[in-house]
Amino acid sequence: MSTATMQLAAASGLMSLALFLVAVALLALLAGGFWFNSRIKYLESTRPRPDEQPHLPPEGAVHEIRENREPDEIPHIPKGERPLTPYELTNKGTKTSTDTDRPRWSKGTSGSFGGGGLGAH
Repeated sequence: MSTATMQLAAASGLMSLALFLVAVALLALLAGGFWFNSRIKYLESTRPRPDEQPHLPPEGAVHEIRENREPDEIPHIPKGERPLTPYELTNKGTKTSTDTDRPRWSKGTSGSFGGGGLGAH
């Protein structure tokens, strides 16, 4: 064997050893991850038993309520009086409407932008 071939073989052997050590390190890292995950799962509380699960209320399931909503307008302040602060306003932005007719879209439209309808023509 010539000197160049021996140097190439030595470099190739060193590269093989480095790749083998990287592969062993990755396998050790993966095994450590699985071990750590199993430790965390072991420390978690157990799943609730069927008798600990939530149950329906005695009056049965809650049903949908249909109602029309309208904006809860900000009260008009007469000129010269102090304006209301945000803390003096109510917390909700809508109230139940007295109008019981459901709003409808124009015929042939879906009521939403890009909904695929033909639009109002």
